[in-house]
Amino acid sequence: MFIPSQDSPVSFKGFTLVMPAVAVGNVGQLAVDLVVSTLNMSRVGYVHTDCLIPMAGNNPYVSCKQDAEELHTPAEVYTAAELKLAVLQIRAPIIQTKAKKFRQLLVSWIKASGFSRTVVLSSSHAYQRDDQQLQGTPLRYLLTPSLLKVCKDALKELGWREMELLPAFPGVKDADAEPTLCIPGGGITKGLYTDSCAEDLPLAVLLLFCSEGDNIPDAFTLVNHLNDWLHLLDGPSQEPNSNWKIPTSWSLLFGSGIPPALF
Repeated sequence: MFIPSQDSPVSFKGFTLVMPAVAVGNVGQLAVDLVVSTLNMSRVGYVHTDCLIPMAGNNPYVSCKQDAEELHTPAEVYTAAELKLAVLQIRAPIIQTKAKKFRQLLVSWIKASGFSRTVVLSSSHAYQRDDQQLQGTPLRYLLTPSLLKVCKDALKELGWREMELLPAFPGVKDADAEPTLCIPGGGITKGLYTDSCAEDLPLAVLLLFCSEGDNIPDAFTLVNHLNDWLHLLDGPSQEPNSNWKIPTSWSLLFGSGIPPALF
């Protein structure tokens, strides 16, 4: 359930929604951090659900002392009204037994809010790629049929590569087996895409093949890929990563320093 921060209702009619999937390397969440921080987006509410591990913390996008002690929750919504852009940031793992319920909650909220399109930023295990996926760019996309009608030409001009369907039983030659969509390590990505197809929602998935580790470079790669399509930032740069503002919370991405007392 979406709960607005203010008493007055929030209208998302015609907005583009960008959200992450909690997936390998947390690449989608890091990319969303860059979008919220760089565009200085305003928090307009949060999603209250028992499907996420409960947590709370300080403002991850603190810019001054006054807002440093704001309390933030696992699933929050931010907007940039001038861009007609909304972002749902998810900061906690989804409880495994409630993944389906969480997908249904998201689909219901997206439909009720009237978003013009939804973009899910995700990732998948690089080591589980098929032979054909080892070639070329590690970036892939998926579009639901309703969004394909609108965005097909734009993505064709960008030269993007669609996520391949893989054999249902790799290594087994069975002519009757239909190829299937496989996103290992992608969390709810596949389920949310499938649900959106069934509900005729205009949804896109942008994903990156990656491995666990320092995934900051992967986040920059994914958010630059998103920017090529949505043009969130003005004009190209010879160093595109320098256009994005790194949030203050990233200083603790790998924990605090090693205590000197250990030595």
